[in-house]
Amino acid sequence: MRAGGDQVSSGKFDYLGLALLVLGLALPWLLYPVLATNIVVWALFAVGFNLLLGYTGLLSFGHAMFFGGASYITGIVMLHTHLPMPAALLTGVAFSIGLAYLVGVLSIRTQGIYFAMITLAIAQVIYFAVTVFIGWTGGENGLQAVPRGTFFGLPLENDRVMYYAWLVIAVIAVAFVKRVIHSPFGQVLKAIRENEQRARSLGYNVDHYKLMAFILSAAVSGLAGGMLVVHQHFTVMDNVDWQTSGEVVMMTLLGGMGTVYGPIIGAAFYLLLSDRLAVLVNAPGVVIGLIFILTVLLFRRGIVGEIMGRLDARRARGGQEA
Repeated sequence: MRAGGDQVSSGKFDYLGLALLVLGLALPWLLYPVLATNIVVWALFAVGFNLLLGYTGLLSFGHAMFFGGASYITGIVMLHTHLPMPAALLTGVAFSIGLAYLVGVLSIRTQGIYFAMITLAIAQVIYFAVTVFIGWTGGENGLQAVPRGTFFGLPLENDRVMYYAWLVIAVIAVAFVKRVIHSPFGQVLKAIRENEQRARSLGYNVDHYKLMAFILSAAVSGLAGGMLVVHQHFTVMDNVDWQTSGEVVMMTLLGGMGTVYGPIIGAAFYLLLSDRLAVLVNAPGVVIGLIFILTVLLFRRGIVGEIMGRLDARRARGGQEA
């Protein structure tokens, strides 16, 4: 699956971004608010993961350690301190940044399957730690009764209020990621993705750029994890399990890696499909797997990447005919 959609958001006016924002504003009235909020949270997780995979070419199979780890840290802070909720979220993000630095120092010089396996192995250590420190994490029962608190004085107990607060944070975070992607730093990341040896020969400190991308990706993923535990009032061991890492890979590939908005659409598609199939069939995972295979075969660059690639090809043909 080759990235093919940076042009999605690099035009003079960002029509797709505006359309997604309008849809986001209407979403809790089209779906039940809990599902709508889950879509926002997981879409942000996918956007953070895509910053690493789609723009640096590094496949992490352990990103759940940032997402789930931050959810536990945020929940613990909310339960055991008097810090306001935004400070708890930032604590979870700080945990993800610190962990990403340590993991990155160990793994960033590797590539391909070796990088994926190292991140997976370290993520399993975090998973094991959750099972050991039961007094803090709740073990198999998870971390329960996490309060929502307030968002700069705004109570979050109402599900729709919660949704719009999280939508504001997600929009700001996505705008930040978009700015990173289209900055000189982001252009270097794309150069590394396309040809790492050539980037080295041009004098770029490739390992430094990859480490910074890894940390930024973990920070956004950790923010999403903190938002999840506050939204749901709880977090569980599944959020740090390797299957969660696999789900965000699937969401990113479905929507289109290397595109700004592809992971958002991929996450929404995956969660809506899972929600419907859970009601209609006995084995939703099998059906989702089959649909994923078909999507990869038909949309090799993901939904957004394939659509934008075909639109660009059509415009190019029109320009040649003119």
